[in-house]
Amino acid sequence: MTFQIFMQHLSNGISLGSLYALIAIGYTMVYGILRLINFAHGEIFMIGVYMAFYLITLVAVPWYLAFIIAILGTCLFGILVEKAAYKPLRNSPRISVMISAIGASFLLQNLGIVVFGGRPKSFPEIPMFNKILNIGGISIVSITFYIPIITIILLLILNYVINNTKTGMAMRALSKDYEAARLMAIDVDKIISITFGLGSLLAAVGGIMWGVKFTSLIPVMGLMPGLKCFIAAVVGGIGNIRGAVIGGFILGLGEILIVAFLPALTGYRDAFAFILLIFILLVKPTGLMGEKLTEKV
Repeated sequence: MTFQIFMQHLSNGISLGSLYALIAIGYTMVYGILRLINFAHGEIFMIGVYMAFYLITLVAVPWYLAFIIAILGTCLFGILVEKAAYKPLRNSPRISVMISAIGASFLLQNLGIVVFGGRPKSFPEIPMFNKILNIGGISIVSITFYIPIITIILLLILNYVINNTKTGMAMRALSKDYEAARLMAIDVDKIISITFGLGSLLAAVGGIMWGVKFTSLIPVMGLMPGLKCFIAAVVGGIGNIRGAVIGGFILGLGEILIVAFLPALTGYRDAFAFILLIFILLVKPTGLMGEKLTEKV
């Protein structure tokens, strides 16, 4: 393998890892506050990319405006999912909430098939993101550069919100002690809605970038990326945002480099995520940056 081909694979791995990191943060934010795995997160990712697709192709909205509307629309959609599927079960056993999350995931998948149709659709080509760049003999599509840049910018904004705003302080308080935060006059429902909104916003950005990069859209497209991003969150330490980012990059780079160095195993690319999950659960069940929680008696 030449140096140029290695660098090409490396850039693709960083790009894919950035996408996984964006989506994994949504899982880890919700889990960090509610101790809930939002299984419908992959479907929220799907809704974001379909919104952008229809705004561009049917309504003829300029792509940049379509992206903004789709991201905000998905943010509101994520909040609606929380109000409909999770809020009524706030004081129910965890198993009930988990079943509701699985039900919401299947409902959105099948609703997507009914509304969008089962046939694959092709995301429109956007010259700014689909330009072929030649750098030192390496041919790379420009979206490969844009994805990590967009991811870093969003992570910096999220980091600022969590560490330097009252909302972020309330989110951190909820993640530590739910009941104590309520006693301190924190509007728990509002903070949970904001958390779902932020997670959905990141999923929408990830979904749109996914659509631009891989172009093929189907209503169940959120299933496998959603599952892998959940694994990325677990590998990094679910509930820890930095861990989700690290897990996403490990998964993205691992998948691409396995294909690059062991082309005979290309068909087993998806298996890497599950093998990694099993390995981490055996070696460090709390994830790379997770903390061991003690149950109150």
